[in-house]
Amino acid sequence: MNRFEQAVYACMDPTARLLERTSDPLHRAILLNFWRHVHLEGSGQYEAIVAPDMMVDDPVYRVSWGASPMVIRGKQGVLDFYNSVGEAVLWNSNDCVAVGDWGVADELTFNQLASGATLSPLGYDAPNPDGLYHVASRQAFIWPYDATGRLAGEHLYEDKTSLTITEVDPAEAITPARVREIHREQLAKLETRFGERYWVWEAAS
Repeated sequence: MNRFEQAVYACMDPTARLLERTSDPLHRAILLNFWRHVHLEGSGQYEAIVAPDMMVDDPVYRVSWGASPMVIRGKQGVLDFYNSVGEAVLWNSNDCVAVGDWGVADELTFNQLASGATLSPLGYDAPNPDGLYHVASRQAFIWPYDATGRLAGEHLYEDKTSLTITEVDPAEAITPARVREIHREQLAKLETRFGERYWVWEAAS
C-alpha cells in the first residue's frame, strides 16, 4: 500500500476520534452524516448525498477554489458540481474538526492527484500535461446543517498562500477506481458498526 492509498484510508480518522468524544445526539448525527457524505462522494454515489435524509431541499455551496469562485444553489447544481470533478483523486488530511448545533467546521489539507492536462485548465502550474501532480492547500470547510441533522450546504475557503504543486512518480499513482473501492469499503464498515440509517437523527419526543 503506497502513501496515497494510506492517506485515503485515513482521511476520516479525525472525525472518528471526534465522534468518540461527542455525546450530544444531534452532534453525533451531524458527524455521521459528514463522515458518510465524504465516503459517498469519494465512491461517486452523488445521488445518495442529495437524498432527503442527507440534505435539505435547497442547499447552497460557496466554493473559492481556483481562479473562479462560485455559488451553487439547489440539488441539481450540487450534482452538476460533483460530476464536473471528473477522474481526479481527492482526499483530505491533517484535519482540525469541530461540531456544533450549526454544523461542522474543518480546517484541513485538501489534496488532489491528477495529470497536468487535467490541472492546467483549472489554473494550476502543472506544465507537463503527461505528468502526475500532487496538489495540496490548507482550506477551511464550514458545512451548515439544519435542526434535523441534514446538510444545508458547503462553504469551502482556500488559503492560496499554502498551495503546493509537486510532480510525483507515476509508479506511486492510485487510480480513481481504487479510491472509489476504498470508500465503498469504508461505507460498509460504517453500516456494520452503526447499523442501518445510522446518519438519520430522530429527536426525542
